[in-house]
Amino acid sequence: MGRALAGAAVAAAVAVTTLTGCSFGIEEAVCGGGEYPVLAVDSGGSDCVPDGEEPAQGWARYPEGKVPEKIGDKWDTYWSTRTLDEKGEIIELPEGG
Repeated sequence: MGRALAGAAVAAAVAVTTLTGCSFGIEEAVCGGGEYPVLAVDSGGSDCVPDGEEPAQGWARYPEGKVPEKIGDKWDTYWSTRTLDEKGEIIELPEGG
């Protein structure tokens, strides 16, 4: 009887995932392999730059130790309301960013 209940639980989880579009435990990376994230200077926005290349003018690397890795992680959430100014100082984004 234990296997039947376990099988039913798995089937229910698959059904919920299929019907709701939810994915359990799957995190989406901010950038793909071979890229690193950058943020817009003095405005909201982010992008990805190929490893080995410098960010374009108007873009900056995230400060060391404050780089988002997964969508919705601590640093991705943090930077949704902040950016860097032209001096590299962290500033709050205006409402509506």
